Amino acid sequence: MHVIVTLVPQSEEERADIRVHEIRRETELAASLLEDHRNTLIGTLNGERCLLNPDDIYYFEAVDDRTFACTEKHTYELNKRLYELESQLDAHFFRSSKSQLVNISRIASVRSEMNGRMTASLLNGEKLVVSRSYVKELKRRLGL
Repeated sequence: MHVIVTLVPQSEEERADIRVHEIRRETELAASLLEDHRNTLIGTLNGERCLLNPDDIYYFEAVDDRTFACTEKHTYELNKRLYELESQLDAHFFRSSKSQLVNISRIASVRSEMNGRMTASLLNGEKLVVSRSYVKELKRRLGL
């Protein structure tokens, strides 16, 4: 694919045109990276409200009607449900179980289990189980 980048004056609106023969996963990822709709999330840690960049989040988990965002070093509580996050976030996140959304770019490796599930090892060393009903989507997203 040929890419052209052109500098425009500050008075002109920035834009990107993507011309493809068919829409593939790579095209969707490129478009989502270029769009400005990626929202900063607000999480709570030790009573302080913190701004979170979705790229820094390894996974989201719902436990006892509470939602948590897990980064490399901290776990923040959010005031959103998983389905709200799922619709708000870009294609880097996928549902791995009823209670988790995982950032694909934070997966170091995956391993198939005998029961049809998979184990995803994250870059921070944590291991998450991908439920059987979500394994097919993970394989599709990873190109397996």
